[in-house]
Amino acid sequence: MATTACFIIVSRNEIPIYEAEVGSAAKREDAAQLHQFILHAALDIVQDLAWTTSAMFLKAIDRFNDLVVSVYVTAGHTRFMLLHDSRNDDGIKSFFQEVHELYIKILLNPLYLPGSRITSSHFDTKVRALARKYL
Repeated sequence: MATTACFIIVSRNEIPIYEAEVGSAAKREDAAQLHQFILHAALDIVQDLAWTTSAMFLKAIDRFNDLVVSVYVTAGHTRFMLLHDSRNDDGIKSFFQEVHELYIKILLNPLYLPGSRITSSHFDTKVRALARKYL
């Protein structure tokens, strides 16, 4: 089964600091822009939900056709957003938790300025490997 997945990390200042198309489905020409638009539109919902619950994993917060937006909010209000068409909540939660561990390792790097774009090829490789494993 081909899956569509777009993963993005948004800083607490509403700035995207990491993006990856991690799905295995055939890509349309305008798919990247459509995915960005859907995820950006879901940010308002995330902001409202983040203050009403103590849970980090917010599950499916928005839908667009057959695509679902799942969100994980860190303690520092960094949002991990995943646009997908699968129904595997346990796998998505595990994916978010392991990416959170990778993100903490990036934050612990003294050369990384918090809130700036993540350009590490090691981080990108690990995120894509986790996406293949869990999504």
